[in-house]
Amino acid sequence: MTLKAPDRRSNQSKLVKFRLAVLFASLLFAIDVAHSHDPERQNEQPTIRFVRNPDAAPDFNLAGLDGKPVSLAASRGKVILLNFWATWCGPCRAEIPDLVELQSKYKDRLQIIGLVLDDDDQQIIKEFVKEFQINYPIALATAGIRVQYGGIPALPSSFVLDAQGRVVQKHIGLRNPLLYETEIRALLGLPINARVETFEDTGEIFLKHADRASELPGVNLSKLTPQQKTAALHRLNAEFCTCGCEYTLAQCRIYDSACQKSKSAAAQIVTEIIAPHAPKTPGSAITSPSTPASQTPVLLP
Repeated sequence: MTLKAPDRRSNQSKLVKFRLAVLFASLLFAIDVAHSHDPERQNEQPTIRFVRNPDAAPDFNLAGLDGKPVSLAASRGKVILLNFWATWCGPCRAEIPDLVELQSKYKDRLQIIGLVLDDDDQQIIKEFVKEFQINYPIALATAGIRVQYGGIPALPSSFVLDAQGRVVQKHIGLRNPLLYETEIRALLGLPINARVETFEDTGEIFLKHADRASELPGVNLSKLTPQQKTAALHRLNAEFCTCGCEYTLAQCRIYDSACQKSKSAAAQIVTEIIAPHAPKTPGSAITSPSTPASQTPVLLP
């Protein structure tokens, strides 16, 4: 399905609002950084987080809008910011000037790559690239790439890769540009005014790791004993949602916390484990998916 670009004047108005929001967020972040120099406020120092044992990013070989090949392998040794976007996406348009600035500032050690989704008019994209003076490679993402990167449920979505080509963080939606720069500087070994913490990926980065999660969005496991919780998580990672996503219940809760089918099925599993002899709710049976997953992402307005 092709979505037409909205009215230019409306776009400009939204763009101004988003840029103001980003500027305000940047000022707040700058204030936090300034506070980090105060010994009495060291505990309030900003924190960035990276995956503890990151996975290699799925590589691809695409033809860029300029005809040149685009791949992750070609930028190995550099920090990579892989940005999924569209020309008609307001938050995407708002953050691109900041991405252009980052690419220019760290051009020798950073490579930003823009992959376009749901936007098949290459002429419009080329005009957009020219208008915004985008200085990094742009290519059209395939359906296969979208699946490899978790479906891309919202735009913009950005994956941060270290110099070894491993995904250390993922950001969905409009982000503070100073956050991106702080992460980039940390991965480059440059000084930063922030603490670095690591975390285990439990599905936040790649859904295949949802089986590591001890909690799931919208699933109340607080009434379960440790043994019951283990049993519940086992079932949630073994049984599939029936919404057509082709994910397990655990993956669907992480991927789409608004999905009522996975929420209802998960609640039923918890109820059955607490009261195994209670009657089941009609229509709550979970089966393996038989319909293909929708490739249409849930996009930000």
